[in-house]
Amino acid sequence: MDQLALLFVLLLGAVITVPLGDRLGLPAPTLMTLGGAALALLPFVPNVDVPPEFILPLVLPPILYASVQRTSWRQFTANKRAIFLLAVALVFVTTAAVAAVAHAVVPGLPIAAAVVLGALVAPPDPVAATAVAGSLGLPRRMVSILEGEGLFNDVTAIVLYHVALAAAVSGTFSVPRAVGQLVLSAVVAVAVGLALGWLAHKLMALLGDATLQIGLTLLVPFVSYVLAEELGGSGVLAVLTSALYLAEYAVDADDVLGRLAGKTFWEVVDTLVTGVAFGLIGLELHNVFGTAAGRWGELLAAAAAVVAVVVGARLLWLLPAAWLARRMHRRADVDEDIPMSWRETVVMWWAGMRGVASVALALAVPFTVSGGGPFPARDEIIFIAFAVVLATLLLQGLTLPWLVGRLDVRADSKAEREMERRLAVRVAKAAKRRLREIEQVEELPEELSEQLLRRAYDMGARISPDIVDDERLAGQHKRVERLKRLQRIQNEMLSAARHEVLSARSEPGADPEVVDRVLRQLDVRSLRA
Repeated sequence: MDQLALLFVLLLGAVITVPLGDRLGLPAPTLMTLGGAALALLPFVPNVDVPPEFILPLVLPPILYASVQRTSWRQFTANKRAIFLLAVALVFVTTAAVAAVAHAVVPGLPIAAAVVLGALVAPPDPVAATAVAGSLGLPRRMVSILEGEGLFNDVTAIVLYHVALAAAVSGTFSVPRAVGQLVLSAVVAVAVGLALGWLAHKLMALLGDATLQIGLTLLVPFVSYVLAEELGGSGVLAVLTSALYLAEYAVDADDVLGRLAGKTFWEVVDTLVTGVAFGLIGLELHNVFGTAAGRWGELLAAAAAVVAVVVGARLLWLLPAAWLARRMHRRADVDEDIPMSWRETVVMWWAGMRGVASVALALAVPFTVSGGGPFPARDEIIFIAFAVVLATLLLQGLTLPWLVGRLDVRADSKAEREMERRLAVRVAKAAKRRLREIEQVEELPEELSEQLLRRAYDMGARISPDIVDDERLAGQHKRVERLKRLQRIQNEMLSAARHEVLSARSEPGADPEVVDRVLRQLDVRSLRA
């Protein structure tokens, strides 16, 4: 088997593990990691030969861009305090704690290299957390925090990683220079992301064709990442900025085909790239553990100490942070998504799995320093990083469904249904309102007007049948002869309904997943019409 055949095997596994994970109640990334590890044991499977410097630019941009499509800017603003505590403060705390312990337990590991290790194992993986949270039916506020943490913690961790790596390679470190690099990295990334988001938005309007627009969205995350990195900024933050800009501003309520095709395309990309990334983690185990020959006891002891710090630091940080956030939430009386009980806090703690970013950063550690000597304890760093990824991804990933069941942490389906019902009412009212506007300028036969009015009710009924139980007494009537006229007016009504739903997406308290589900139903109905 050659490298290309192995890639296709991983792609096939990425598709198969999704329904398999649903049947078994296990996250697909965990199954792909196990599958990759099993492949690595087969004698005819070649060693993976992917240059480390290509892993992050090829894997992270599409995964992050796809993740942003499932959320909204309002959710980030609602979660800003929780995201800061988890994605920024906790990353710094975890990095410092891991660096201190690793420096003490790994012989010959200087403090700069220890900080490199701490930075690369600090960020929980956004893909693994989202995949697990989505399949377990957790409360939406918890999923929002996990998504926000996963998206932004990579920014903090990767910048920390590069600062520490530069210090380890050069042998010098300057606090003012490091702080300046952090600030410059963020400013450059935001500027690049906004500029490319604006440019992509304008190009989409010029292209018009849905296929070309989707092709452009595939290029945007890669260009954002590479350009920001070339200019000294954070590629991850640039991708997030451009993706959020396009999600907020490049939305046309009447572009039904483009929205449906684009959503489907990015779901496919997300599934395939995620599967390949976690499959590569399993495949790399053969090479990584080969470096531990004759040193298993020493390395396993060091890895166990770091794993304990990574897991323990998250719990010790989350408990007081969640309590403080709840106190501030009650005093401020703001619309904010926070864990509302100790059970939710425990689930959030156990959902802190490491994954693709940690592996990519570990493999990207250079072999030599600026003086030509070997990078200090590189093999130990990579071994410990993989041990942390495996321990969290497999142990926590496989047991999280059991923990959620034991603690009975579930989504508030009643609240979701109520929001869906409210949107259904708004859909029907928007369609009826547009019909009345048309009737003021066009003379419609009474039977046609009545049929169109029933269609307005039917739009809402398909979303939430409860809203028209008392109004669907007239039943179904025969189609009118003038089909073209009916279709034109119905399309205008559907357009009004779509605009109404899209306007709800940025409103306080709106759940973007519910809004998108309602919008998808309207889009499908528009295509059928």
